[in-house]
Amino acid sequence: MKIIKVYTRRGDKGMTDLVGGVRISKTDVRLEAYGTVDELSSHLGLLAAMLPEDDELRTLVIRIQNNLFNVCTHLATDQSQTPLYPSAHLPEGETEYLEQYIDDLNGRLPERQGFILPGGTPAAAQCHVCRTVCRRAERRIDALAEQAVVGPEIMGYVNRLSDLLFVMAKVINHNAGRSEIVWK
Repeated sequence: MKIIKVYTRRGDKGMTDLVGGVRISKTDVRLEAYGTVDELSSHLGLLAAMLPEDDELRTLVIRIQNNLFNVCTHLATDQSQTPLYPSAHLPEGETEYLEQYIDDLNGRLPERQGFILPGGTPAAAQCHVCRTVCRRAERRIDALAEQAVVGPEIMGYVNRLSDLLFVMAKVINHNAGRSEIVWK
């Protein structure tokens, strides 16, 4: 899809459009929620760029970024005024897919050593940044859910995603032969 014009000037006064054309303030809790998910996707893009082209985790990250577009569309739709488009739904089974991947990755790791400090390789450190942005996105989504309809599958997916990112960071360090820095 070619974008003809990037700027519209419609947001110059602090307002923006939701899916369906509803106008809201750029400081609205809804915009905070899907804006933080968008930020997460950008951080995941940096993580993907740090991983080798043929790395299974890079493929997983790109799959997650695609799902986060669905999450953003869901969050950018005020369901009291606009019905959800098909693109606002996560594909069936994505949360379970994350759970299975967490279990698989966790099975590749040695026993836990305690609380770890974020770091290690640049990719693992970036994975921890993604994890913390994901946790913030989850808090923003929870705040939105207190005043608007948010599908439980969205909340479950984002919660599981932060768990996956934690395990991914550990796997990235483990695969690189880097020891975790244990909190003392």
